[in-house]
Amino acid sequence: MDLCTYHSHCNFCDGKAPAEDFVRAAIEAGFHSYGISSHSPLPFETRWSLSKGNVEAYLMELKRLQEKYAGQIELYVGMEIDYLNDDWGPAVEYFQRMPLDYRIGSVHLVTEEQTGEIMDMDGKFEDFRENLRMVFRDDLKYLVEAYFKASSRMVELGGFDFVAHLDKISMNGSLMDSTLTKQEWYNRLLWDYMSLIAERGVMVEVNTKAYTKKGMMFPNVKYFKWLKELNIPVMVNSDAHLPQLVNDNRALAFEWLREVGIKSTMRLHQGAWVEVPIDNK
Repeated sequence: MDLCTYHSHCNFCDGKAPAEDFVRAAIEAGFHSYGISSHSPLPFETRWSLSKGNVEAYLMELKRLQEKYAGQIELYVGMEIDYLNDDWGPAVEYFQRMPLDYRIGSVHLVTEEQTGEIMDMDGKFEDFRENLRMVFRDDLKYLVEAYFKASSRMVELGGFDFVAHLDKISMNGSLMDSTLTKQEWYNRLLWDYMSLIAERGVMVEVNTKAYTKKGMMFPNVKYFKWLKELNIPVMVNSDAHLPQLVNDNRALAFEWLREVGIKSTMRLHQGAWVEVPIDNK
């Protein structure tokens, strides 16, 4: 198992500990490289994203940690950048000018086109259900279509290294409708989205964060075969918000990737993305 992860959060956003605690946990776990990727600033304040006023402090702290632990681990400075629209996402100049080692493309907030209202599709199901009623008038299919439309536009615009939890909409969506991922229209949307990712040569993470509590990975394990079929380069990230979870469920993800015939994953080495074989021992 390749001991690296490039999706994690600290207390500059919604992580539950200082960045240094995560770095130490990664070193103790034997990681060769590790990336911290706070949720990007948004045009409005949220409880879970990095404030614009704290960006400089975030970058300075990670630079300090890079220097402090240089002989023990390759530490990388990333950011999980939310796509809202063409004026706010990974491709815009504000994020492109940041001195980051890598950027993650992500969609958590979905806009209802007619009203311009924004819905957070992540988080607690109770909030999701209420937001779906208020913003998308209880039309789950409309929300899912809007989610994949926004996600596809993000990929078209580019400006990032890999896609985070590409089918995260299914987490709460499946609680609204347990048959969601079995429906033809949903699978068509997801296939088209993954095909676009493949066409643009974008990497995708297998995100293991929700497996312990919800029994889900993103993408859903049943779509690992599509990653193989479309020849999409992948990595396995824990999306840790607690230091003790830096390696949570990653071994299981590697096992399932092997089962569908995926033979390699991606990692950062000396600042460049490289392909490394999955250890079959």
